[in-house]
Amino acid sequence: MKVRVDKWLWAVRIFKSRTLASETCKANKVSIEDKTAKPSSPVEVGQLVHVKKEGFNMTFKVLKLLEKRVGAPIAVTCYENLTPEEEMNKFSDWFVGKGRPEFREKGAGRPTKRERRELDDFKSDFF
Repeated sequence: MKVRVDKWLWAVRIFKSRTLASETCKANKVSIEDKTAKPSSPVEVGQLVHVKKEGFNMTFKVLKLLEKRVGAPIAVTCYENLTPEEEMNKFSDWFVGKGRPEFREKGAGRPTKRERRELDDFKSDFF
């Protein structure tokens, strides 16, 4: 049995809609066994599917074929995520120092001149 790759990517919840899965295939961001895949390309059990999504290069091994979308607990049993940890965490360093602004307890008032200098020195260590 074979299933269209866009249908499978949507059914196992890698993409939110089948249209997104199809457009990603058309943009040459999906490959099966290192061959660029069209939306109608068939996928079989045991094949590797490579997807470029939101800056990540993800790799999945097909364990089960699905034509209809299923719930998330069932969907994760249909593929094996072979994406390396480094790839999944490659943007985590980018967010250092870009979190929310400093937090001050309510009623503590504005920082003093000394506290402001300490904050500036602390922040300058990152940049």
